[in-house]
Amino acid sequence: MGGCRARFGALPGERRARSPTRQACLHDEEQGVTPGGRDAASPLIRLKGVSKAFAGIRVVKDVDFDVRPGEVHALMGENGAGKSTLIKIIAGVHPHDGGTIEIGGEPVSHLTPREARRRGVAVVYQELLLFPELTVAENVFLGHAPRTGWRGLDWPEMRRRTRALLDSLDSPDLDVDTKVGALSVANRQRVEIAKALSQDARVLIMDEPTAALAEADVVRLMAVVKRLRERGVGIIYVSHRLPEIFELADRVTVLRDGALIGTRPIGEVTAQSLVAMMVGREIDHLYPKSEIAPGETLLEVRNLSHGRKVRDISFALRRGEILGVAGLVGSGRTELALTLFGITPASSGEILVSGKPVRIGSPRDARAHGIAYVPEDRGLQGLVKPMTIAQNVSMASLERVRRGIMMRFAEETRRAAAAIKAIGIRARGPGQVVGQLSGGNQQKVVLAKWLETAPQILIMDEPTRGIDVGAKAEIHQLMTKLAGEGMGIIMISSELPEVLGMSDRVLVINNGQLVRTLERGEATAESVGAAMADARREEAA
Repeated sequence: MGGCRARFGALPGERRARSPTRQACLHDEEQGVTPGGRDAASPLIRLKGVSKAFAGIRVVKDVDFDVRPGEVHALMGENGAGKSTLIKIIAGVHPHDGGTIEIGGEPVSHLTPREARRRGVAVVYQELLLFPELTVAENVFLGHAPRTGWRGLDWPEMRRRTRALLDSLDSPDLDVDTKVGALSVANRQRVEIAKALSQDARVLIMDEPTAALAEADVVRLMAVVKRLRERGVGIIYVSHRLPEIFELADRVTVLRDGALIGTRPIGEVTAQSLVAMMVGREIDHLYPKSEIAPGETLLEVRNLSHGRKVRDISFALRRGEILGVAGLVGSGRTELALTLFGITPASSGEILVSGKPVRIGSPRDARAHGIAYVPEDRGLQGLVKPMTIAQNVSMASLERVRRGIMMRFAEETRRAAAAIKAIGIRARGPGQVVGQLSGGNQQKVVLAKWLETAPQILIMDEPTRGIDVGAKAEIHQLMTKLAGEGMGIIMISSELPEVLGMSDRVLVINNGQLVRTLERGEATAESVGAAMADARREEAA
């Protein structure tokens, strides 16, 4: 590894080289030289005019991009803008078709994942690439574990290095011998970062790192990013969350439709100008909530319970109403949705649909009563990614595209094409594989799948998690449209502005219980936050 990082000897978890060059590095720091090298402006990685096409369609077009030592360079754009393709080019997953790539000032003509790792490029993907049955230490050093003199695995040294890496990431609570499958998403993410650092990462790419994290974990992760920046690591930070960008980034680059719109120092942009760069227009109404007079009660829940996560909950949902559900992660919000949809059937209580008591013991029962559920994890629970858009859209309503045991493929394609047009899915057509779509468009496919069942009650769990601001506005507009057509919507969200902006009423859930119901006029950040805080105090008492 070149530059000051090599002269440092090692980051925590690596063997420290006993070399006089370490003193040279300390001298450089005293002179104000960054850890990336004597020239602070010299990029760790530089792309010039890089392009990439799939099936003749250019998805990245003549993009210039670089990241410098000790810099957080944010990469932004709508879903489908080319961000994922660009970071995969940098990681060696996709070969570039045109342009040049330099790493450490050296041109690289054939970049592969192995070569990228060898040159100090590591990626922490949104979907973490860890083995749940292996321990933390085994995952961190998988493929490059320290060896003993007789070439066996040096387990004590591997644990020691892993412990040092985790301590450097402010994670003393993580046990190196714990199986990764038992960890929270936030802790698994820290394991992934430690894994990258164990491979001498000089450039760390973070793809939507906070998409699945609670607020406290987001704050902790941001502290880790700042610590890495101070060490001279160059960080490419991909996120849709504007507050994080303004908190962390030194520069920001925006892509739109695969093309470079611009690179700016963070001090020269505003939230409004970034949004305009991303979507090509100003978005005046991220939360386009219309005042709709609610109709009759569609769903009534009386003393609903399931284990300790759903306890004695009662509420009603009216036609044309968007009912927001707020609460901390783990409060029981998702468990309530799973009970209403029959995935974890209620152990007690009543559910009434249009005034009639019903028994919902399975998703099939829920669907038969006009209830649809857009799950929190679209990748694992909402879609079959290797299948096409048409196959996914028809999955919950096969009776509409089947005659007896025979599939009517033309009808399946027709319905999918109509859904693509109606919902605004950006795709080549019904035959495109869902796994090739951006996150926002995948979310629209999940929504299209359940709208095909013609529901009257729609449960949406984290409907805009991990999607860009333009796609968020489109999802919100669709929710308003559906409510205007008489659908009742239950919206669960960790984003308080979304809950406040889109809800007619807000339910606050804590420890499996409904602690407060707020009308739109009285639902504020302060009142919802106070309800959560009061619930926490009561629980602690």
